[in-house]
Amino acid sequence: MQKLTNKEEEIMHILWVLEKAFVKDVLAEIKEDKPHYNTLSTIIRNLEEKGYVGYHAYGKTHQYFPIITKEAYKERFMNTAIDNYFNSSYKNVVSFFAKEEKISVEDLKEIIALIENKE
Repeated sequence: MQKLTNKEEEIMHILWVLEKAFVKDVLAEIKEDKPHYNTLSTIIRNLEEKGYVGYHAYGKTHQYFPIITKEAYKERFMNTAIDNYFNSSYKNVVSFFAKEEKISVEDLKEIIALIENKE
């Protein structure tokens, strides 16, 4: 799986919600920094070349759909981030969020309970 640009990732999130869409449908869902129709079409074709998106052709019009699930992308994205920024250590991830005060003691207790109950 090739890395996505921020705009490509934004488009994928839209396609995951819509499940299948024409370029005009995707364009209608973009709230900020709307690209030109042709630019968006190019971005979606790039997603297709990267293997994230497939399409059904209806004459000259294409209806696009995600090939990669959001869950598969999330797993890859998280694993890459943890490898690149936290030395492949989940402990470092949790420590980071604790130091940044982004995770509470209650959240940590819930995580510990999930781990303990998994066995």
